[in-house]
Amino acid sequence: MDQIPIKLDYVNSMMVVDKNLNVLYTVRINSISKDGLISNDYLEYCDKYYFDVYPNLNPLESSMVKCLNTGKIICYDNQTFTDFRGKVYTTRNITFPIIRHGEIVGAIELSQDITSIADLEANSDKKCLQKKSITNISDLEAKITFEDIKTQDPEMLQTIQRAKLLANLESPILIYGETGTGKELFVQAIANSNKHRKGKLIAYNCAAIPESLFESILFGSKKGAFTGAEDKPGLFELADGGTLFLDELNSIPTYLQAKLLRVLQDGIIRPIGSSTEKKLNVRVIVAINQNPLQLIKENKLREDLFYRLSGNMLYLKPLRERKNDIPLYAEYFIKQMCDQYNIKKHYRISSGLMSIFNNYNWPGNVREFKHVIESMVNTATDEVLTIKNLPVYLKDSINFEPSEVTQSSNIENDSLFKMSLNEILENTERHHILKALKFTNGNIVKAAEILGLPRQTLKYRMDKLNITFKKTE
Repeated sequence: MDQIPIKLDYVNSMMVVDKNLNVLYTVRINSISKDGLISNDYLEYCDKYYFDVYPNLNPLESSMVKCLNTGKIICYDNQTFTDFRGKVYTTRNITFPIIRHGEIVGAIELSQDITSIADLEANSDKKCLQKKSITNISDLEAKITFEDIKTQDPEMLQTIQRAKLLANLESPILIYGETGTGKELFVQAIANSNKHRKGKLIAYNCAAIPESLFESILFGSKKGAFTGAEDKPGLFELADGGTLFLDELNSIPTYLQAKLLRVLQDGIIRPIGSSTEKKLNVRVIVAINQNPLQLIKENKLREDLFYRLSGNMLYLKPLRERKNDIPLYAEYFIKQMCDQYNIKKHYRISSGLMSIFNNYNWPGNVREFKHVIESMVNTATDEVLTIKNLPVYLKDSINFEPSEVTQSSNIENDSLFKMSLNEILENTERHHILKALKFTNGNIVKAAEILGLPRQTLKYRMDKLNITFKKTE
C-alpha cells in the first residue's frame, strides 16, 4: 500500500457513502458536550444526499468525490466545510474506496476534528471559507503509456494501435467498455502521448455530479448566477490546453448533452450567469460502460452526440471474451503486488485454479481480476496459489449455482428423512465429486485440487461410490 501522507492522531468521526453519494452511516463523537455526555453530532446526516448535508461544498474540492472518481485513498489536511445546519468543521481526513467485484461501490472517510475558534468566528461572521491545502480533484498526471497496457489478444492489440493513431489527432474520442476493462488506462496513454498537450489531463466521473450542479461544474459559473454561486472555472476551463476526460457520459442529462455537442463543434463555452463566451482549446475524451445503441433507445444518450463521437470510437473487450489474457495478467499482477508489498516469495497459479479463472465470467473484468490476485497474494502462506486462496465471494459463485439452489429447495422433507444419514452424506459427496469432474472435464488431478483432496483419496472415494466420468471431446 502506498504510504499515507498524513497521520491522524485520533479519529472522532466516520462517514460511509454509496457510489451515488447517499450517506449510509455516519458518526461524530463529541466528548465535550455541555452535559458531559458523548453524543453523535452527525446523527441527522444518515439517509441524506451528501451535498444536501454539505450544500456549500464544491464537488471539485470534496475528498469523497475524488475517492469515488479515482478509486484511490485520498488524504486531505485542513478541509473546512459547513453542514446544512450551519455548523462549521475543519478536519484532517483519510478517505478509502469500498471496492466489490472490482467496482467502486462506495467510500468510507475517517476524520480528526481540528476545528479552531478562528474557524467558528469566521463562520459566524459569514466569511467565505477558504480552501486549505486541497488539490483540485480533477487534476491528474497522465503517467500511463501504451507500453503499460498489457494484452496478447489480437483485437485488443489492434485497439491499441488505433488509439495510438487517434492520440495525435484533435478530434474527440469515445471509449466504450464495461466497468473494469481499462478505459482510464487508455485515456492516460492517449493524453500522455499527445506532445502538444504535455500530458495535462482533467478527469471526472459524471455519475458523481449532482444533476443540479452539472452545468456549473462543466462550464463554470459567475458570482450571483444562483444561490451560493461564486466565480469558479468549470472542467472545460480547467482543461484548457490539455485533455478533458468525462467518464460515464450517459449520466449527463440529455439537455446538457446538446450543450456539450456545441462545445465539441466550436470549442466555445459560456459560464452560468456570464454574458460573454470563452474560446477554449480542449481535447475531449468520453467513456460509456453500456451499449451506446441501447442507451440511445433508452433516451440516455443523444443520437447526434453519439454520431459526432462514433467516428473515433474505441471498444474494449470484456475479459470473458479474451481469456487468453488471463495467464498474462496473473503473472503481471502477482509480480506487481509482490513488488508493491515487498514480498519475496515467488507465487504461481496452480492448474486447477487457472481452470477456474478461465471458466469464471469476470463481471468486474480486469479490475476484479487484479483485486482477486491482490487478495490471494496478501493472504497466501504457500507459494502455489490454489482454490483455497480465493476470496469468499468467488468461492461461493463457483460452488453454488442458482439452478442447484432451486433444485435443492424442491426436495420434499418427507422424502429427505426416508434416507439414512450415511445415504445423505454419500449423495452429497457424489454430487460434489461429479461437479468437480465435470468442471475439469474428467481430469482427476485438477478435480482433487478443487475439492482439496489428495489424488489418491479422490480416486478411492470415486471407486467406493462407483463414480465414473467420461471426458467430452
